[in-house]
Amino acid sequence: MSDRHLAWQLLPLELGFGSGQTCWRRLERWQQAGVFDQLHRILLAELNAAGELDWSRACVDGSHVHAKKGEPTPVRRRSTGGRRAANTT
Repeated sequence: MSDRHLAWQLLPLELGFGSGQTCWRRLERWQQAGVFDQLHRILLAELNAAGELDWSRACVDGSHVHAKKGEPTPVRRRSTGGRRAANTT
C-alpha cells in the first residue's frame, strides 16, 4: 500500500465524514464530475469581477488543459537515409 493511501486511513472517524475509503471515493467522484474545475472557474470569475486578480502576473501551463483523445497516430515513414553497411570482418 502506498503512502498516499495510508493518509486516508488516518482520518479520524470522530470527524463524521466516514472512513478513509469513503472520503477517497467521494473525492474521486467529485474529481470525475468536474466539481473542482467548476469551483476553480467560479472563484476566478468572482475574484476577477471584484478586481482582485492581476492577470499580468498569471502563469499558464498545461496542467488544466485536457489532451484530445482519439487523434490519429502519425504514419511511420520509411527512412530515406542510407543504411550502415553490415560488418564483414
